[in-house]
Amino acid sequence: MAKVIKSDSQWQEQLSPEAFYVARQHGTEPAFSGEYANSKEDGIYACVCCGTPLFDSKSKFDSGTGWPSYDSPVSPEVITEKRDTAHGMIRVEALCSTCDAHLGHVFPDGPQTTGLRYCINSVCLDFKPRT
Repeated sequence: MAKVIKSDSQWQEQLSPEAFYVARQHGTEPAFSGEYANSKEDGIYACVCCGTPLFDSKSKFDSGTGWPSYDSPVSPEVITEKRDTAHGMIRVEALCSTCDAHLGHVFPDGPQTTGLRYCINSVCLDFKPRT
């Protein structure tokens, strides 16, 4: 997929204020506040900014953290991982490879299938039910 590049004003026109803050300004939605934190629906979670399919509901699990958590993306190429040292912590940031949207973070404390937990902000996702 081709890289999607837009100005801040173009993203602001497209996204809700909360989605713009989290996805484009590297914010975080409050724990347990997101639309998909407890969702059990079957389908694909896509990037709210560019529509790239990111996570399959089959990889979703209840981490108890208050954010939707997945053990793997639909393919390794859709997520870019970047070292994040903001807020006095060392973490791995998860970004959409297509549009560089901040999605959340990746932690090495996931289920045994991969050992990873992609902790993702609901506001950065657009759910598409499986048909």
